[in-house]
Amino acid sequence: MSNLKMGLLDKIEKKTAVVGIVGLGYVGLPLAVEFAKAGYRTIGFDVQAKKVESVNAGHNYIGDIVGDTLKEMVENGRLSATSDFSFIQGVDAVAICVPTPLDKYQQPDISYVKGSAESVAKFAHSGMVVILESTTYPGTTEELLKPIFEENGLTCGEDFYLAFSPERVDPGNKQYKTKNTPKVVGGVGSDSTTVAAALYRSVLAGGVYEVSCPAVAEMEKLLENTYRNINIGLVNEMAIICHRMGINVWEVIEAAKTKPYGFQAFYPGPGLGGHCIPLDPFYLTWKAREFDYHTRLIETSGEINTGMPEYVVQRAMEVLNRDEKAMNGAKVLVLGVAYKSDIDDYRESPALNVIDLLIAKGADVTFFDPYIPQYRHKGKVHDGAKELTDDMLRGADLVLLCTAHSCFDYQKIQALSKEVFDTRNAMKDIEDRSNIELL
Repeated sequence: MSNLKMGLLDKIEKKTAVVGIVGLGYVGLPLAVEFAKAGYRTIGFDVQAKKVESVNAGHNYIGDIVGDTLKEMVENGRLSATSDFSFIQGVDAVAICVPTPLDKYQQPDISYVKGSAESVAKFAHSGMVVILESTTYPGTTEELLKPIFEENGLTCGEDFYLAFSPERVDPGNKQYKTKNTPKVVGGVGSDSTTVAAALYRSVLAGGVYEVSCPAVAEMEKLLENTYRNINIGLVNEMAIICHRMGINVWEVIEAAKTKPYGFQAFYPGPGLGGHCIPLDPFYLTWKAREFDYHTRLIETSGEINTGMPEYVVQRAMEVLNRDEKAMNGAKVLVLGVAYKSDIDDYRESPALNVIDLLIAKGADVTFFDPYIPQYRHKGKVHDGAKELTDDMLRGADLVLLCTAHSCFDYQKIQALSKEVFDTRNAMKDIEDRSNIELL
């Protein structure tokens, strides 16, 4: 066993390693808190001064972190944050957890990964392990990160270790958090895998699954999210077909769920949201072109899901037409702009596109989300109603439910509204369905 490997494994076993987390968002901050809770001295790195200030003040801005845990870790000296990457010189392990969005051409934008790697590499030193967690295309770790870290004379496997371990964060999930979700790890060489896996095993309770190389781990993450994207595309298309045939798609799904094997339930909605599922499959389609392969199924499901906001608005127009009301000038109240229920995350939320389309057709749109009083979309700031009043419900020509928050009083919504278009089947238990339209 090499001295490098022995040294790192010893530090991990004794919890004397200093851990750096680059990117203090939905992935990075909960991970930093878990390392600090496990006893590691943890430093968070972020270019956004506001996030750094919040962490150092013990102010939590991520819903998945429980109670005053962040504040406790800061006060006991285990966790701090900085924008100064020179502190990497004193770090033994670094996890890069930065966004990987798409550009305007729907192609991977890995500028955050590249920029973060370059910032870390300036102060990289012998005897450290670097782990990329950001979702990306197969090959990123070895084709992009490895050369960056070797540029200054370090050699992967001899001077430092490098691995990929995809984040698995599901905001608002009541059962699975960072702590108890299984981790997949693939390193550049078996020693990198062993060290990275040991680091995660020392902190997380969900277990670690080791794979042969970073590309397998990178592809595994894309398979996870592409699987969901395609199945949601399938059920969205089923919803469209069922509506035309006069069949309740929600009842169809409930019936299909009774099969104890070979079926997993997915549900239709106004479109896909969140950072992962709407975006990650495009990383695979882009990379596949390098190998002269056209990912037809993935792209078709993407087209269906991307078109759902337009379909929802078209259906909303049909509901208004039944009441002899034009969309132009109609008062539409949108309930929920978060991309899923009971969270304050509106990244890629289909509700934002639904609202834009409604406004473009002349509707007088108001939105209310108890978790999101304001959002920014396409350079514009949109302010929501401060509370959901009875007068708002009575005054709307159409109430369009985009997010099924559990705190909504659906009985009241049904009783006071002229028409309700429920895109999430959130009102399935309401007996009086005379004014409820289902997706």
